[in-house]
This record gives sequence, C-alpha cells and structure tokens, in this order.
Amino acid sequence: MPDFEKLETLQDALSSFDTRPDLFNQYISYTQYDVGDAPSIRLSNVIAYLERFVGRRQTLILAEAPGPWGCRFTGIPITSEEEIGRSEFPIKATICTQGPPRKEYSSGIFWRVLESHHERFFTWNAVPFHPHKVGMTDSIRTPTITELRECAVITRLVLDICVPSRILALGRRAEKQLTILGAEAEYIRHPSQGGAKAFEKGMRDAFRTRKA
Repeated sequence: MPDFEKLETLQDALSSFDTRPDLFNQYISYTQYDVGDAPSIRLSNVIAYLERFVGRRQTLILAEAPGPWGCRFTGIPITSEEEIGRSEFPIKATICTQGPPRKEYSSGIFWRVLESHHERFFTWNAVPFHPHKVGMTDSIRTPTITELRECAVITRLVLDICVPSRILALGRRAEKQLTILGAEAEYIRHPSQGGAKAFEKGMRDAFRTRKA
C-alpha cells in the first residue's frame, strides 16, 4: 500500500545528507546563482512532484545522478529550469535562481522524447545529489559504488512511496543500484555521451509495448 507518511521520512533523508567537497546536496546548500531560500524551494519542488505519483503504480525511470545544470537548480530529477519555465510543462515547480532559465542537454532530450507520456512515469536519481570534481562545482563525475550504496536507502523510500509498476534503469550506475536493492529493471541507454539515439529508441520501445 502507498504510504504518504514516508514522504516526510524522504524529506528528512534528503535534507540530512551533508554536502561534501565532491558531492553537492542541492536541498540544503546554495549554488552561486541562487536567490532567496533556494534549497528549501528545491526540496518543496521534489516533494510536490513525488506526491503526484504516490501509489499510482506508474513506471519509474531511475537515472544516475544530477548534472550541473538541471536537477541541481530545480530539485526535480532530469529536469532543468528551461523545462519547468514553460507554461505547458506537466511539472509545476518554482525557479529559484537569478538570470535566464538554464537548460541541460540530457534533460532537453529526455523531455522531448517523453513529454507526451508524462502521466505514465516518474523519475528519480540513484544518487539524488550532484557528484562533481573537487573545486569544480560546474563539472560532473560518475557516482561511486559507495555513493550508490549510501543512497540506496533513499531510493528504497521512493520505491515504497510510489510503488512503481516497473523500473527502467537509465544508465549502468542506476542499474547497479537496483541490483544492490534486489529490484528488477529494464536497462535503457543514457542520452549523454553520444547515447541520444539509443535512448530515444529504447524509450519509444518501452512505452509502445506497455501501457504503464
């Protein structure tokens, strides 16, 4: 059964994870572009997003980790300010940085392919915080196995809250964490680093063959 109370537990888990020299927790820490109480806004964004899918048994698309220009600013996985700034975008959230809305390569491809299916899936990151090189906050690095294990308890909470009907693992690191959790998943190529065409084919096949 879905458990709305676990949303509060998830919120506590996200806000109690410390930012590190190479791992940025956007739900408690400020970027150089933020205005107002940006971390709290990002946390509210992601909790409000997940509330839409509690117990609905939709497809979960589990990605690896936030990049420097998407979820790090919005709080919502695989979603940049450019997406949430469009009036027709299905996810309603608040932008909390200064300057023009920022865009991200991977999230742009993701939503171009999947926007018409937005009621049939929700997204999460295996490591929900931004991994980067020390001293280079606008960089991106691959999450470590240790980080995947540390954050597996958070992913488990998301699984318990939203009760997905199936899981698509977007990238090998996401697939690895699901193996750690003992959860079955279908692998889909990540759109970054030349994977856009394989990603698009994989997602179109996945949503053509099933209704959830």
